[in-house]
Amino acid sequence: MPESENKKSRRPLKNLPPDRFQPKMLIFWLALVAAVLALLYYTPGMSSQPDNLTIQDVLERAEAKHIQANPPAVIRPDLSGGRDWHSITGQSRKDESSPYRPFRAAGRVTDATMTRLQQSKLFIEQPTQTLLTSIAAQVIPFVIIIGLLYFLFVRQLRQAGRGALSFGKSRAKLLTRDRDKLTFADVAGCDEAKEEVSEVVEFLKDPKKFTKMGGRIPKGILMVGPPGTGKTLLAKAVAGEADVPFFSISGSDFVEMFVGVGASRVRDMFEQGRKSAPCLIFIDEIDAVGRQRGAGLGGGNDEREQTLNSLLVEMDGFDTTEGVIIIAATNRPDVLDSALLRPGRFDRQIYVDLPDLNGREQILRVHAKKVSLAENVDLQVIARGTPGLSGAELANLLNEAALLAARRGKKKVEMIDVDDAREKVQFGRERRRLMDDEEKKLTAYHEAGHALIQAVLDDGHMPVHKVTIIPRGRSLGSTMFIPKKDILTHAKKRMEGQIAMGLGGRIAEELVLGDISSGAAGDIKQITKIARHMVCDWGMSPLGPIAFGDSHDTVFLGRDITRNENVSEETARRIDEEIHRIIDEQYRRATTIVSDHRSALDKIAEALIEHETIDGKHVLEILQFGEIRSPILPSLPSAKSDGQPPAKKALEKSTATEPPIGPATAPNPA
Repeated sequence: MPESENKKSRRPLKNLPPDRFQPKMLIFWLALVAAVLALLYYTPGMSSQPDNLTIQDVLERAEAKHIQANPPAVIRPDLSGGRDWHSITGQSRKDESSPYRPFRAAGRVTDATMTRLQQSKLFIEQPTQTLLTSIAAQVIPFVIIIGLLYFLFVRQLRQAGRGALSFGKSRAKLLTRDRDKLTFADVAGCDEAKEEVSEVVEFLKDPKKFTKMGGRIPKGILMVGPPGTGKTLLAKAVAGEADVPFFSISGSDFVEMFVGVGASRVRDMFEQGRKSAPCLIFIDEIDAVGRQRGAGLGGGNDEREQTLNSLLVEMDGFDTTEGVIIIAATNRPDVLDSALLRPGRFDRQIYVDLPDLNGREQILRVHAKKVSLAENVDLQVIARGTPGLSGAELANLLNEAALLAARRGKKKVEMIDVDDAREKVQFGRERRRLMDDEEKKLTAYHEAGHALIQAVLDDGHMPVHKVTIIPRGRSLGSTMFIPKKDILTHAKKRMEGQIAMGLGGRIAEELVLGDISSGAAGDIKQITKIARHMVCDWGMSPLGPIAFGDSHDTVFLGRDITRNENVSEETARRIDEEIHRIIDEQYRRATTIVSDHRSALDKIAEALIEHETIDGKHVLEILQFGEIRSPILPSLPSAKSDGQPPAKKALEKSTATEPPIGPATAPNPA
């Protein structure tokens, strides 16, 4: 075996969980029991003054059975070791009516008297005590009590002192290599990121391969990406593949209430890394400590800035660290300090993006190993119907499907369970809120307007998936769309179609019922946001390809305390006019569509009132044939439902305070 591997195998693992036996509590309980016994030993003689009796009185009371037999009285020889003089102690009483009292008798005891006392079987003779044993019997209990006080007070004070000094110690946890080991096979959906970090694994396994060519491995790797994309999991896989010590710590673990604690913990963390080199140190949510310096009103004496300064020096200062590689993760790279991102520190950034179609299928296959799936479950179909979901959300999707199948009493997860779980995760859980006929009709026409316009304007990228007037989340009805492919760019015509679709609910209410409601509140906010992005960020207006968006920096994150206006008052007025123009044009367009397809609108609304939920194919059948030709499957009752179809339940006035919010659409294009 090579010498380096032999040393690595002999290296003890630190910061392991404290599973070994600790004798502190045992010592404490033994000392406590000894103190209690010592107190009990001295207590009997302190309750009352003993009676001084003669040897003859003791003998007479013993023959009259007035001496307590349990415990028996004790005959102690004198300290000189002689057998003539004795000191007798015990408990006795004068007659039958008097209680037992302690007594002490001293005097000359003849052999005849000793024989009579022993024949009564109420006395025992104790061995002769020396001066040394007598002193020890008096001193040992006090020594035990003093030791107990020392353990309780002095030792605890010293431990408290060491605890105060341990604030500066690193809280990085060392993952055990066997129990917590992960490999690249456990990570899916980020092939490009795995190729980037594979160089680190090769360097840790064979550093001479790079150093002989004059190459230098990056000291820091920054993983950037949305939440739930597997940044932490990928870092653990790097440590598992390289088979090196892996220290894990969060950015919030550096900062405490004491000044200078964060900087001390950074130094101690790198010191532990040097002792275990080569190793990996993973800092999760580094934006908690690596936020840009000088932000807001804080100065250089800020505790967080001192921690960041210590981190910068340890990574690439005068005392460089060899064999210690830092991997950090964050979903806010815009707030990190520029000195932290320069070459020599975090000189490699790996973007862990949301998985594509193939990535989602791979992630589902990894998590499906732990779930009992039926044969009709097609993971490729599920991946195609879940665009924009991260790895954590896909794992949650399969978990919800498993829980739903268990509540329905199934032994395996079927495709219907996965579909219901997907709708629950993406659009919210069904809430059987009872509505009267008027509110049910208003909600049905509102959702029918959304579905009708989307079905007419759809170019095949985002068809209608399902329309329901069953409350989900905060809405009383939902029109669901599932894109057929991943949406990477946003075309102008598609954005205008989304604005028209968002106005369909308001237009249907006004055209059919002659009134409008607050149910379009969410629709109005969404279409206004899309129109503002078109004008200010995407250049989709006559104002030209100019960015008029506001700066997102604040006084706590940004560079300046004051904010500069990017547009003049005249330009701001023109921006508002363009936003208003875009929405007005799509409003007139949507009104024309609803008016031209009025009969289809009525049939969609009638189907919703009758069945409460219809699929997107039923909407297309109404547009093409004027009626629904395929059967409408009733929704499955829940585990606690009575199994009665929801359309036949009694209608009562709803107590809901939330208005029907518009459609649940695809992810926000912003």
